[in-house]
Amino acid sequence: MAGLPPRAGVSFKPEHFAAIMATEPDVGFFEIHAENCMGAGGPPHRMLSAIRERWPLSLHGVGLSIGGEGRLDRAHLARLRALVDRYAPARFSEHLAWSTHEGVFFNDLLPLPYTEATLARVADHVDEAQEALGVPLLLENPSAYVDFEGATMDEIDFLREVARRTGCGLLLDVNNVFVSAANRGFDAERYLDAFPLHLVGEVHLAGHAVETGPGGERLLIDAHDRAVSEAVWSLYARALAGSGPLPTLIEWDADIPALDILLAEATAAEQIMQAARPHALAG
Repeated sequence: MAGLPPRAGVSFKPEHFAAIMATEPDVGFFEIHAENCMGAGGPPHRMLSAIRERWPLSLHGVGLSIGGEGRLDRAHLARLRALVDRYAPARFSEHLAWSTHEGVFFNDLLPLPYTEATLARVADHVDEAQEALGVPLLLENPSAYVDFEGATMDEIDFLREVARRTGCGLLLDVNNVFVSAANRGFDAERYLDAFPLHLVGEVHLAGHAVETGPGGERLLIDAHDRAVSEAVWSLYARALAGSGPLPTLIEWDADIPALDILLAEATAAEQIMQAARPHALAG
């Protein structure tokens, strides 16, 4: 995999296809959710083929259940491999999460306790996925709402060790950092300062919702249904000050806006990249 250009990209949504083809926007790449394109043919593949002719693709999985206790679903891996072979994406990524158990599928990406047993299982699953797909994997830091009492290591050490054991890269979701920090009570800036940015192959930015928890507490939800918040933009700029420009996706998966709004968010990300470039070179 050659990797994505150090530019901003946006999620591809079928409702934007006509506008994309008519205007050919100056965007770095498009990202698709793999599970939306696993049929044999039809409009999704016709649209995706046209997009792939003009822009790099990032393939983002949401259903592999890397952290699940059972074996990875071989049929699901085969469908992913077919997409990789068909479209040759510049990147493939998945979540550090689980979503299946004993044949039951959950419509969510659930967090994991960071223990030695979990580490061994996740590393085995990453190895299995990379071997089956024939490409390196980027593993995304999750959004979380509670801490696990049995955890024996922190999230960054866990991610770093998975990457060391398997050779995978990391996907840094800055909104997930902000959401988790607010919900779990840690310092988002310190988290980013410790994150191994040299392993990051892609960054995600998204909007979050603010809700009220059962005890009246403030709870942030990784909703992907609105613009990136000022606090998340600030964290993104802080991360790039140390790394320089990185391929950055604007995620927006619900209450989909007009294409122009997504592109404006991508432009804002590229402006931060340009501002970060001199600082990264000086460092």
